[in-house]
Amino acid sequence: MKKSVLILLAFSFLSATTLAQNLKDLDYVAPFHEEMAAVKKDGQWSFITSDGDLAFSFRNDLVATSFGTTAYPVFNDGRCLVKLIKQGIAYFGYIDKQGKTVIEPQFLNASNFKDGKAIVLKLDKEKIGDDGNVLGQNLVDYSYVNVIINDKGDYVKYLSDWKKVTLSDKVIKKPPMITTKILSDDLFAVLEDKKWTIKKFN
Repeated sequence: MKKSVLILLAFSFLSATTLAQNLKDLDYVAPFHEEMAAVKKDGQWSFITSDGDLAFSFRNDLVATSFGTTAYPVFNDGRCLVKLIKQGIAYFGYIDKQGKTVIEPQFLNASNFKDGKAIVLKLDKEKIGDDGNVLGQNLVDYSYVNVIINDKGDYVKYLSDWKKVTLSDKVIKKPPMITTKILSDDLFAVLEDKKWTIKKFN
C-alpha cells in the first residue's frame, strides 16, 4: 500500500512539474529558425528552444523582422537584433541564444546577420574646433557610415561615404535607412541619389 501511495505521489509530482514548464497565454508563436522560435507574451518577446524550453526571460528590446504580413524576432548566425532607446533615439546591437549581449547597442540601424556578416550604420562623433569648444559651447558633429561587421562586432569593410546627421529625436524619428547590400563575396550595391550602383570589393 505504501509503495502504491509513493508511486502515485511521484507520478503526481512529475505531472505537476511537466505542466508547470508549459508556456501558457502566449500572444504569438513564430516558426522555428536556427532551432529557436520567437514567442510573444504581454507585448514582450523571448524564444523557445527545440525542446520547448524558454531560452531567457521575456523582454521588450528584441527587434522584429518583417516576413510578409507578420513580423517577429529571429536568430541568424546565432545573433538576434536588439535595440536600446537613449534620449528618444534607437541604437541597435545583438544578443546570443542565451540572451547575453554580445555586441552592444551602438548602431543607428543594423541588419540581421547572414554568412557571418551584417551591415550596420556606425555612428561617429567629431569635436568642432581645436578642443571641441566654440564660443564657450561644447560642439560636436555626428556622422554615420554603412559598415560590414563580423559576429564579434569587428569592422570588416566600410561601404559608403560618411553622412552627417543631427543626433536629435526631433530629427531622427525612425532609424536612417541602410543604403548598401551585399550581393556576393566580390560585389555590393550602394543606393546613391535613389539609384543603385554596383561596386566591387577591393
